[in-house]
Amino acid sequence: MNRLEKEQREREILHPAAMKSEDSRGRAFEEQPDPWRTRFERDRDRVIHSSGFRRLMYKTQVFINHVGDNQRTRMTHSLEVLQVSRSLASVLNFNEPLCETIALAHDLGHPPFGHAGEKMLDRCMADFGGFTHNRQSLRVVDVLERRNPEYRGLNLTHETKESLKKHEKVTDCETGEVLRFPLLEAQLVDLADSTAYHYHDLDDGIREGILNPEQMAIDLPIFGQAVKSSRERHPNCGGHLLWRRAANELLGDAINDICEETTLRLKEFAPQNAKDAQCCEKRLVGHSEEFGSMVADLHKYLYEHLYFREEVNWHVRRATDLLDHLFVKLVQDPTHIPERYHETAETQERAICDYLQGMTDRYVEVAARELGVLPSY
Repeated sequence: MNRLEKEQREREILHPAAMKSEDSRGRAFEEQPDPWRTRFERDRDRVIHSSGFRRLMYKTQVFINHVGDNQRTRMTHSLEVLQVSRSLASVLNFNEPLCETIALAHDLGHPPFGHAGEKMLDRCMADFGGFTHNRQSLRVVDVLERRNPEYRGLNLTHETKESLKKHEKVTDCETGEVLRFPLLEAQLVDLADSTAYHYHDLDDGIREGILNPEQMAIDLPIFGQAVKSSRERHPNCGGHLLWRRAANELLGDAINDICEETTLRLKEFAPQNAKDAQCCEKRLVGHSEEFGSMVADLHKYLYEHLYFREEVNWHVRRATDLLDHLFVKLVQDPTHIPERYHETAETQERAICDYLQGMTDRYVEVAARELGVLPSY
């Protein structure tokens, strides 16, 4: 099937409010259309082949990358977001390649050592514009990656780049009109992101012995329901395998609820094009009120019983301490920063920030040894 046939198929089967490839506003630097791939398929492939995506393999999700072999990394998280996004998009008839692209690119701006590393860089950059991984993801695909001598960045479509501006104001580029929400595909990936990390952090926490699944089944209705369903499906299942099945059951329940609730909202508001969906009174992709309340309880529980636990945070504190010391060292002696970072940064501090953000967990350790930087403890 060539590109034109794929675009025709999109017109026939996608929801009216889904983003169609042929309706894309294009790229900052126009290119000849690919004969086989749609614009969003081309975006997806560029992200997969980027240096930033490969480095996600050695970046922390929750557990420091070198502490164990089975925990999720930032790359496996992105792949799980991709899987949840595709499951949802295929049911709801949204644009799957666009969802895939957003899912694969949404964490390209994450620094080493997860959210703790992000907070550390934000503190270091407090007087120089700050730092968030969402803005940095856009900076990575728009400025820092280099795959073509004619332009910087990956030259992704406007729709993909707009979808990476998470938590920022959405405007219509043609009219300047402020829109309520991002594209449906961006809304979907946003929810797939939280769905995936709730599931896999729960799974990792149980496997590492930090979360008590028996107590969770009592404390959390969402997990209790999943355990009950697992026991009914597999009456002879017990031990760790039961808890893994329960985590999978919870993921399936979450996906089913999103599909059912989003279908109801699409019928209620009946958007006729992508912009209609962005201007609706409420987000069209979401959980039902009852299930959303249980998800909020799960989120709070994970913060209290996993993310802030000393078994996790000791390694994180030591690692982010190294990141802080590296920033100070490079401010004192910026000659260690590759020249290409100075070429794309408005200040020396931003060049340092870009350099450190691109590092993997293990490369921070290498750079710290080479520069004689040691942790405080």
